[in-house]
Order: sequence, then structure tokens, then C-alpha cells
Amino acid sequence: MKPEDLQRLVTVTMPYGKYQGRLIADLPGAYLAWYARKGFPKGDLGNLLALALEIDHNGLKPLLDPLRKRR
Repeated sequence: MKPEDLQRLVTVTMPYGKYQGRLIADLPGAYLAWYARKGFPKGDLGNLLALALEIDHNGLKPLLDPLRKRR
């Protein structure tokens, strides 16, 4: 993980699927867990989804609030 990945969670949107257009940081935990079971996509998107899952699973979503305000 790179420090800028946290900022990208609140700026990058899901490019396809049921939650297309929704910020990665706003994806439901159940959807992220489903992706973990299925296998995250390769590359940058997969890395962001995995990071979002870790943040959600550990109850750390409020830590992203200051980053949202900087947008």
C-alpha cells in the first residue's frame, strides 16, 4: 500500500458491475467480502478493493472522513 491509496479510495469509482460509479470507499462490506472470496481483479483496482475490505473489516472507515473533506 502506498499512502496515496487512501486518498484514491475516496476519489476512484467502481468502473463496472452492480456498484458502477460508487466510490470504492463506499462499497458495502458484503460486496468487498464477496470479491475477496471470488478473487480481486488484478492490478490497481484489485489492490484498492482489498484495501477497502481491510478498512471496512477493521471498522476504520471513519479514518477516511478527513480525506473526503479535502476533495
